[in-house]
Amino acid sequence: MTLERRQKLIIGLGLVAATLAAYEPIRHNGFVSYDDPQYITENANIKTGITWQSLGRSFTEPHYFMWHPLTTLSHKLDWRLFGPNPLGHHLVNVMFHIVNALLLFWILTNITGTTWPSAFVAAVFALHPLQVESVAWASERKTVLSGLFWFLTIAVYIWFTKRPSLKRYIFLFLVYGLCIMTKPVVVTLPLVLILLDYWPLERAGKVSSGRLVAEKIPLLILSAILSVITFAAQHKGGAVVALGKISLGDRIGNMFTSYISYIGETIWPTELAVIYPYRSTSFSDASTVGCIILFVLMLFLSIYIGRQRKYLAVGWLWYIGILVPVIGLIQSGSQAMANRYMYIPILGLLIIVAWGVKDLISNKRNLQIVAAISAGAVLTTALILTRTQVRYWQDSLTLFEHTLRVTENNQIAENSYGCALFDLGRENEAILHLNKALKINPLSKDTRCNLGKVFLKEGKLNEAIACFNEVAKQDENHAEAHYNLGVAFGRQKRYDEAIQHFNKVLKIDPHYPDAYKKIGLALYESGRNDEAIALFNGILQKNEGSAEAHYNLAVALVRQKKFDEAIEHLAKALKIDPNYPDARNRMGLAMLATDRFDEAIENFKKALQTNTRQAEVYANLGSTYHQLGEYEQAISNWTRAVELDPNNVSALNNLAWTLATVNDASLQDANKAIGLARRACELTKDEKAEQLDTLAAAYAAAGRFEEAVKTAKQAIDAAKAEGKEDQISEIQSHMELYKNGQRYIH
Repeated sequence: MTLERRQKLIIGLGLVAATLAAYEPIRHNGFVSYDDPQYITENANIKTGITWQSLGRSFTEPHYFMWHPLTTLSHKLDWRLFGPNPLGHHLVNVMFHIVNALLLFWILTNITGTTWPSAFVAAVFALHPLQVESVAWASERKTVLSGLFWFLTIAVYIWFTKRPSLKRYIFLFLVYGLCIMTKPVVVTLPLVLILLDYWPLERAGKVSSGRLVAEKIPLLILSAILSVITFAAQHKGGAVVALGKISLGDRIGNMFTSYISYIGETIWPTELAVIYPYRSTSFSDASTVGCIILFVLMLFLSIYIGRQRKYLAVGWLWYIGILVPVIGLIQSGSQAMANRYMYIPILGLLIIVAWGVKDLISNKRNLQIVAAISAGAVLTTALILTRTQVRYWQDSLTLFEHTLRVTENNQIAENSYGCALFDLGRENEAILHLNKALKINPLSKDTRCNLGKVFLKEGKLNEAIACFNEVAKQDENHAEAHYNLGVAFGRQKRYDEAIQHFNKVLKIDPHYPDAYKKIGLALYESGRNDEAIALFNGILQKNEGSAEAHYNLAVALVRQKKFDEAIEHLAKALKIDPNYPDARNRMGLAMLATDRFDEAIENFKKALQTNTRQAEVYANLGSTYHQLGEYEQAISNWTRAVELDPNNVSALNNLAWTLATVNDASLQDANKAIGLARRACELTKDEKAEQLDTLAAAYAAAGRFEEAVKTAKQAIDAAKAEGKEDQISEIQSHMELYKNGQRYIH
């Protein structure tokens, strides 16, 4: 191995080690609420895995209003391999980023013949904090994957230019074809190839201009097709902002301001945020005018000086050209700019710096030493800042708390922070931040919808319905608003209205999570079980690979006590998605209903392997062990269920009943049983006979027979109100024991 190859190998290994060190904190990171649910964790199309049907949908249907089939397939494969475990998804992103840095280093050394400037550019690309958003955000797989095919396309183009031929060009066309299936932003790549023809490939003086352009025309046609597909998909999804909302003048002002701001963030990457709110960029504003003047001056100088130092012109045009699709002239979303948009454009600025310094220190030993020390300091600082930035992506709360700290009047961050608080059960704080978001933008549909979800959780159904109706009035195709209206109406037992809204959801988005399930539940509750079964059978005729449809059909069959058929469909659901905890839990219940206790326990335990915080599964395990007479195990599992969900009435009641009535002095705990039973009665507003009967038994176990008799009488009255005649005689028999100073023993 030559000295040069050994040197490149050491640099490559250093790139890998440094990048792994920079992104090491990612192993502690989870998914975040910003796009990850829609893109991955709650996307039914992703969770079905890779089947022939889902493969076809990846190429024919947009993925969250964007057409990028290779990215979609990569998410499907990740879900198949790692399921809901975020670590695997994140590590794949890091792997792609490392490969991209290595490819970049190889490309630059190959076409420029210089090692150290190429190494510096590749290292800053790998370690710069601006890149964290593209790597640490699971939903941004499209960025790192598009980077991979971007560099592969350039590598193939270099191979083509060395000995042009039709076969090599066809291969180039195919690789670029794969590239455009990863992310729409790659549409500018054919123009970048023209820049590379100018420098460093130096083809511009050797090959006619007509031929250089003609080589790119088929690639530009692919770019044009992708641009049309992307615009149509995003316009349909409401992501494209109309000129009426953001004027052309504001867009132009924001464009120039963003170009300069990105340079500032590249030089001084602090206070980076996941979302930058759109700002006022009036042409009368001095800062906007200053950015325009600075941009024009830099463009002029880069072209003027670039006649002698071609890397300067190429670097600047690389930077501004690649950003054109996302610079805001066609505004997608409400952000002013985004760090992820700099993943590839940053290379233009780095090329200017690296080769500019190379020219400056050429044949100057002292300056070369200074440059080497400075480069080391820059890379060390970048590594430290990147490690810090990666930690901000640990979870939604940390991410948006940081974003609010480094930005002002950030409606999206306020909304997202409110949602993170809501997910943690901190409803009052959530309402505070959601109202702040609405104060910034009273017309924010997502924020008002999220406020409605808080009201929904608190049981304030009328307030929730008012919020969702307001959103639906603003946007009749807002699927989430219609979905939550369906949930709210279902809780009010207005099932026909609920079904109407769920059908509206599916018309808007056929893959909306849980919509079919909710229709089925509404049909069950309204006594239309046969319609529910017909609905899910119809879905399975179209998509046999839908685990959700198999699961929902099984639930309907259980209602008709067709347990064997239900078990068959649950088995199919689990074959499609082995990490489907609800299906595994339901399988356990079906086994329990058919007295297959060992298999029931096995399925409940497997459900807990997927998610150890499932209170319902622990409650079901408790019931299974209770039926087997293993009361200690039953008590242990019900206790865990109550710890996870203090409002689980069934677990509270069963645990209290067993502690009060079990015929084993070592397991009895009358005082604890009273506390649990009281909580269950509070949750059911002292209106349910079963919970009142348990409280009476607990009082009797504690020797408080007068209270036991009084509570038993309440239980009898409740049973009469519920029409449960068979329960009345049972409670009366218990009461007779209490009157005689005896407790009830099970």
